[in-house]
Amino acid sequence: MDNKINVQEKYPEFIFESFKIERGVNGIHASFVYKLGEYTFEPSVDISITDIRNEWLKDDILNELFFNFGIINAINYYKLSLAPTFIIKCGTLDETQKQFFRKLFYNGLGELMYCNQLSIPFDEFMIIDAPAGVRKELYFDDNFKGNLITVGGGKDSVVSLEALRAYRNQNLCMQFNRDLYPANQAALECIHLAGYGLNQTCNFNLTIDKQLLELNQKGFYNGHVPFSGMLAFACTIVAYLNNIKYIVVSNEASANEGNIQGSGVNHQYSKSFEFEKDFDNYLRSYLCDKMQYFSLLRCMNEFQIVEKFIKFPSYLKVFRSCNVGTKTNSWCGNCAKCLYVYIMLYPFLHKEQLIEIFGRDLLDDTSLAQIFNSLINPDTTKPFECVGTREEINYALKLAVEDESASTPLPKLLEWYRANYNPTIQYNVADYYNAEHNIPEEYLKALQAL
Repeated sequence: MDNKINVQEKYPEFIFESFKIERGVNGIHASFVYKLGEYTFEPSVDISITDIRNEWLKDDILNELFFNFGIINAINYYKLSLAPTFIIKCGTLDETQKQFFRKLFYNGLGELMYCNQLSIPFDEFMIIDAPAGVRKELYFDDNFKGNLITVGGGKDSVVSLEALRAYRNQNLCMQFNRDLYPANQAALECIHLAGYGLNQTCNFNLTIDKQLLELNQKGFYNGHVPFSGMLAFACTIVAYLNNIKYIVVSNEASANEGNIQGSGVNHQYSKSFEFEKDFDNYLRSYLCDKMQYFSLLRCMNEFQIVEKFIKFPSYLKVFRSCNVGTKTNSWCGNCAKCLYVYIMLYPFLHKEQLIEIFGRDLLDDTSLAQIFNSLINPDTTKPFECVGTREEINYALKLAVEDESASTPLPKLLEWYRANYNPTIQYNVADYYNAEHNIPEEYLKALQAL
């Protein structure tokens, strides 16, 4: 397709046609059918579970959970045209549910619309065409207990694993794998280092219809989707299958900050507290009132998370946060995420340790100057990556330069920062506390004691 402006006109309707749940090779297999004009997409999900029950395949509750996951998973294909109408043929939604998904899609695709120079007011965004129907009452017993901890292989989920170490016998670790990438080696190594075996690890594996990549090459819209939103719905399925009460994610207060001043565009929208509140309310109202979804790290900023993370040095060699290096389980050393993590670790580790992790001194690489500026300068667009606030980054850099004497040569980017930063600026970082969170009291105490 030569002209992206015509995509919405040519493909005005996106359809969630059907889904099916069946027994898989190592657990449960679910498949979904989406349609966009002449294109049909058939992604699937496989969930590892050892004790699969036949009654699950006809379970009304599991059916509802997969239906809802199917809606958010559709965003991978809906984004191709941003069709004005989203038609759902395989389930029912009331008006409140429709508004929930419209808000999630709109904010979750905010970065994509910005990068594609699209200005679509919320009132003119996607109409969801789904029958209201009569919702079945879903009944749950009271045996939900324990914690489902999502693990991505970065420093944040490591802190959650260690904070909840005392609950290890009640914990299940979950990996969300997409077939665009291999199995997340860093996540698995962090899980094992935390003391969990395969019997306490669940894999949620999502395949992507290969046509998606082909259409991206043909000029359909492409860009960021709210992965953490998909993860939240995936967690409800795994938690239900294992009778788990708490869905524990590791999103910090810093995720609330957007990327562009005066704009609602936030790469981390589905990691924000706004989404956390919306989703937990949706979970309790429509999916399972025995579960709770919350971020264990919401009361802290990224700087404070790093302070806790470095107390467990065994993870330094295995943790990874670089999206570019996911396929090779490495730090690429050239992206905003790598430079950001390097900066945040700099005040806490010896340079030799940092070079061992990242391969070189990233703050001595002037080719990263533009990225460096975008991380610290509020007048630029903040990198579309999961990075902390500019206040935290500047605070870490301030600590780095003030820890050295004026005569000590510094890495080039850090030397530039020392020559240009304002030493009188005060940052509310080290003693920060975000009271806007949903962390259960006993878990908050466990985190603070870490």
